[in-house]
Amino acid sequence: MSKTTRKPRPRRKIRYHIWNWRSYDCALVRRGSLTLWIDEKVLQHWRYQGPFQRGAQFRYSDLAIQCMLSLREVFHLPNRAVEGLVRSLFALLGVDLPVPDHTTLSRRGRRLQVRLPKKACGPLHLALDSSGLKVYGEGEWKVRQHGWSRRRTWRKLHLAVDPERHEIQAALLSPAGGHDAQAVPALLAQVERPIVHVAADGAYDRRSVYQALARASPEAAIAIPPRRDGRIWQQGNRHAPPLARDENLRFIRRHGRSCWKRQSGYHKRSLAETAVFRLKTIFGDRLSARRLDTQSTQALIRCCALHRMTHLGMPESIPVA
Repeated sequence: MSKTTRKPRPRRKIRYHIWNWRSYDCALVRRGSLTLWIDEKVLQHWRYQGPFQRGAQFRYSDLAIQCMLSLREVFHLPNRAVEGLVRSLFALLGVDLPVPDHTTLSRRGRRLQVRLPKKACGPLHLALDSSGLKVYGEGEWKVRQHGWSRRRTWRKLHLAVDPERHEIQAALLSPAGGHDAQAVPALLAQVERPIVHVAADGAYDRRSVYQALARASPEAAIAIPPRRDGRIWQQGNRHAPPLARDENLRFIRRHGRSCWKRQSGYHKRSLAETAVFRLKTIFGDRLSARRLDTQSTQALIRCCALHRMTHLGMPESIPVA
């Protein structure tokens, strides 16, 4: 008689309930309010008040340019439509201020210094991840039917996310050919708070990443899974202190990879993927700019707008039976 094999029981999916739905619903409504993106502070600092420079002087402040670029990304408008929107708003409100034209927005966007509005305080838990943003090329339907071609051009967006506060602590845009590990030093340079824990996927299992993390925060715990065929980098008979990556590998060999993920807090890394999902859902997965510097500004503007939406309110879920 042949032995019958029992099929494994499917794991029951955990259901979650949003208990602060009323406040979160109000936050979703406020995202579309124009007064959120154009407030009194922006109007007071609309004109350029910086130092005198050689040649033609700026008429508009960086805050005014950033405000109009934020409107463009939030409401999915081209530069000309944003110009018309702001002109009509100023006419309805009776505000006597000039409005930058679409050419000024494009030119000033190349060198605009964008700072992420952060409310995080104290030590940080960071989750690193990256994703691609399309610049131009065939659509997904054409690729599905006929395959992709070399005309498809992408940029890679690197993020360092605080999983506890859902804030993007650092962001960097690079060409698609670069490796994820190459962006880690530049991301850590943007982080202003001390780091106590870093989680990333196996693509960051490189010496350069561990060295950059050791320089930025020597005491930080690192949860990066070693490769399946990974080997010890530094044997235990040396006088140097053990490497964090080797300790992770030894723990995995003794207790298993699943146990290490639970013990090290590796699963917080998934919240970085959640931040990428929110960015692409709200603002799309394409970049309209054609220059790399303007594309970097566009990506940072999206991160800033996402921060303002996050600060309005986020859903808080609890598991239910």
